[in-house]
Amino acid sequence: MQKTKIVLATGNQGKVEEMADVLAEFGFEVIAQSEFGIESPEETGLTFVENALIKARYASQMTGLPAIADDSGLAVEALGGAPGLYSARYAGEDGNDQANRKKLLEEMANVADQDRAAKFVSCIVMLQHPTDPTPKIAIGECFGEILKEERGQNGFGYDALFFYPPKQCSFAELETAEKKKISHRAMALQSLKQQLK
Repeated sequence: MQKTKIVLATGNQGKVEEMADVLAEFGFEVIAQSEFGIESPEETGLTFVENALIKARYASQMTGLPAIADDSGLAVEALGGAPGLYSARYAGEDGNDQANRKKLLEEMANVADQDRAAKFVSCIVMLQHPTDPTPKIAIGECFGEILKEERGQNGFGYDALFFYPPKQCSFAELETAEKKKISHRAMALQSLKQQLK
């Protein structure tokens, strides 16, 4: 069976592998946009859905292939949903994971234990072509709370500060394989799978 090529609007190899597994079942061969030498467009949307659509449309336009993109982030209740869309650049344009976590800890310094609820959100969109009027949109959420200090060595981003009650540990203390099953991206991929069936 000939696989349909689909471009993934990311240069993040981890995301490519995660999505490739799921999409292979449906006859797709996932290629990262970085393999085409494509940079990401400016994310000017006001929601995760809008930003994912911007990325997918651009990748599809540049390659002529169907495209898939995800936009994800951390939404903290006590901060009105911040860092939200700006999760990756919370501490500034060149913000790195460590600087972002440090800023989050500072912002949360005086927040009481019972008010530290947060969720990771992942929005995955899939387009057949750049002007596809009916994109598939899948959203996954994972609920937890923000720790007062980092825990764990695995993961990336805010994982070391995200406490996941069902497992009684931070995302950074989970084995990668286990995190892949329960994460927000896993939930969004499950939802996309249902839509592709």
